[in-house]
Amino acid sequence: MGCEIERKFLVRDDAWKSLVVEKHHLIQGYAAPAGKIGTIRFRVIDDTHAFLTLKGIAHGIARSEFEYELPVNDVLEMLQIFGNGARVEKIRHIVPAGDLRWEIDEFLGENAGLVVAEIELPGEDAPFDRPTWLGKEVSGDKRFGNGYLSQMPFQRWGREK
Repeated sequence: MGCEIERKFLVRDDAWKSLVVEKHHLIQGYAAPAGKIGTIRFRVIDDTHAFLTLKGIAHGIARSEFEYELPVNDVLEMLQIFGNGARVEKIRHIVPAGDLRWEIDEFLGENAGLVVAEIELPGEDAPFDRPTWLGKEVSGDKRFGNGYLSQMPFQRWGREK
C-alpha cells in the first residue's frame, strides 16, 4: 500500500523563487469532495502526463495513496464527466531540500493569491529544515486541501454564508 506523509505550510514571502529548479502547470479535479472513503483525484501535468489518484482518510499527517498514470485524453474526459466542473489550477514549483523537496503551489483562477508549500516525508517524525520563507503550518486545516479549494475557492473565503 502506498502512503503519503506530508506537511503543509503557508508561504510568507518570495525568497523561495530563486531556489526553483523546475515548475509545472497542474489542473486537477475531484470525483467527489473528500468524504468517508477519502478522495478521488484527476490530475493533468503540463498537458503531457495525467494521473488518477486515490487517497484515504488522513490520520494525522499520513494517509494511504495510490496513483496511476493514464492517457491525458482519458483524464481530461474524466475531469469533464466526474469532476462536476470544480477544478484547481496551479503552478507547482520544485525547490530541493537535501534528500527531500519542497513543492510550492501558486494557485490560479479563483484560488489566486494563495501560495502553499508542501514537503513529503519518509516518516511522521522525520526531521526537515524549515526555510525562513515558510509561514504558518496548515497541515491539519482541511480548507487548504485541494479538494476543498475546488469547491470553496480561496477568493470566496469570508463571503460564504
